[in-house]
Amino acid sequence: MFFYIKIYGYETNVCTFVFYFYVFIFIRRWTTIKKVEINEQIRDREVRLIGPDGEQIGIMSSKEALKIAEEKKLDLVKIAPGANPPVCKLMDYGKYKYEQAKREKEARKKQKTITVKEVRLSLNIEDHDLNTKAKKAIKFLKNGDKVKVTLRFKGRELGHTQLGVDVLNKFFSIVEEVGVMEKKPKMEGRNMVMFISPKN
Repeated sequence: MFFYIKIYGYETNVCTFVFYFYVFIFIRRWTTIKKVEINEQIRDREVRLIGPDGEQIGIMSSKEALKIAEEKKLDLVKIAPGANPPVCKLMDYGKYKYEQAKREKEARKKQKTITVKEVRLSLNIEDHDLNTKAKKAIKFLKNGDKVKVTLRFKGRELGHTQLGVDVLNKFFSIVEEVGVMEKKPKMEGRNMVMFISPKN
């Protein structure tokens, strides 16, 4: 059995109303916690004031701290609201927000996902085909991807692994202007593999 109430002309049951009421309270508290208090928004009786270079100025009323900020033409920013007394710092808040946004943007750029692209070779590959494969690898490396070069041995070719090393080293000599050999040629089953990373 449900009880219904009317709010602003809309009818809803009590359970739904209570649920959305608490959701509203939670969101409101969360946004309040996240909000940074600056200047006149800071109304604490006492605050611990830190200078723009991190030096300790002392404990004083928020009004005194704001007066110092105004004299220095800086903002008073509460950086540790949970401390006793709360900690405030003198800074150019507009400049701080700009630099913070810039750092976050640069960090996102550096978070590019590096993928591993594979290039497959054979022991008896012709020079023309080797150069074609190398051009493909160069394109991958310039795009910031790693390259796994795989050379597969067939039948009796396994008795000539040194020839495989020579082929892979020749391949690397073509791409070394844009790549670094991360892992030297190494046998993995019937394959010999080499990893190349892009140069910074």
